[in-house]
Amino acid sequence: QGQLIESGGGLVQTGESLRLSCAASGSIFSINAIGWYRQAPGRQRESVAIINSDDSTNYANSVKGRFISSRDYAKNTVYLQMNSLKPEDTAVYYCHALTDYDNYWGQGTQVTVSS
Repeated sequence: QGQLIESGGGLVQTGESLRLSCAASGSIFSINAIGWYRQAPGRQRESVAIINSDDSTNYANSVKGRFISSRDYAKNTVYLQMNSLKPEDTAVYYCHALTDYDNYWGQGTQVTVSS
């Protein structure tokens, strides 16, 4: 069974940076879209950055210009470089992959930005 393993969360101060990683296990194939969602306490899960099959990326308006998502096909890994972090970026960040047959979620990694 395929898995998405996330890493890189933590506690930072406003204006600092973090990089999240998401490694897809070898049994996840035919990925149509892969990227990041986040969920803050008391709020719905929202899309942050999604890399499509044509390598285009859709970013949430709230992170445009600050976050960059990239994909390393050789390592089957996606990254989320988060710059100029704000307290409102505090959330659990989840990796998600959509394939021809299924969709997968990572376990989530906490990102906390202190003011």
